[in-house]
Amino acid sequence: MGNSALKSHLETSQKTGVFQLTGKGLMEFPEELQRLTANLRTVDLSANKIAMLPPAIGNFTHMKSLTLNCNKLTSIPSEICKLKKLETLSLNGNQLQQLPPTVGQLKALRTFCLSGNQFRDFPSGLGTLRMLDMLDLSRNHLQVVPAEVSTLQTIEINLNQNQISVVSEEVSKCPRLKVLRLEENCLELSSIPVCILTQSQVSLLSVEGNLFEVKNIRDLEGYDKYMERFTANKKKFS
Repeated sequence: MGNSALKSHLETSQKTGVFQLTGKGLMEFPEELQRLTANLRTVDLSANKIAMLPPAIGNFTHMKSLTLNCNKLTSIPSEICKLKKLETLSLNGNQLQQLPPTVGQLKALRTFCLSGNQFRDFPSGLGTLRMLDMLDLSRNHLQVVPAEVSTLQTIEINLNQNQISVVSEEVSKCPRLKVLRLEENCLELSSIPVCILTQSQVSLLSVEGNLFEVKNIRDLEGYDKYMERFTANKKKFS
């Protein structure tokens, strides 16, 4: 991509606060963006070949949305924690296996997308994200939904298309969790904790494509209680 084209994008971004440059084969985060740290609110660099984010990402303190889907990221710098206004962080389709502990300091974060990465363990330290509404960890290599998930404040967790065979009962203690997606995993019917049906806030439990017939979930204790929440929620949004 020529310098003149990049220059034109930068000039537009200075006025709009939005920098979008997708599918251009970029190998690295454009250094020229540093000039716009005071202006940029939204950055989308999806479908490039960026392998790392520079520590200088922490200088974009006004950024609200950062999208780097379909790149080649293997890690995220700890300086990401400086983005105190960041509401959306989308890193789908990269090669991430873990996150820096500092991610837990992104206090304004509402949407966190990590679909299609290389996570084998559930990322830790996300329980401090008090504003989080949506966490997407679909299409990874997770095998267990651990007890620490109970600290998450999120409304929806998408764990579709992993290799999950164990779900901790502690999931039922998630204070705001309404939607739990577990489609296309390795769950037996006996792996579904009954307390998710009886005691949780979950009003949509999606378990198609596991090692049991979905209709059999009706035989579990607490299914009626779950259906009351499901129906009430449906009415609220119809």
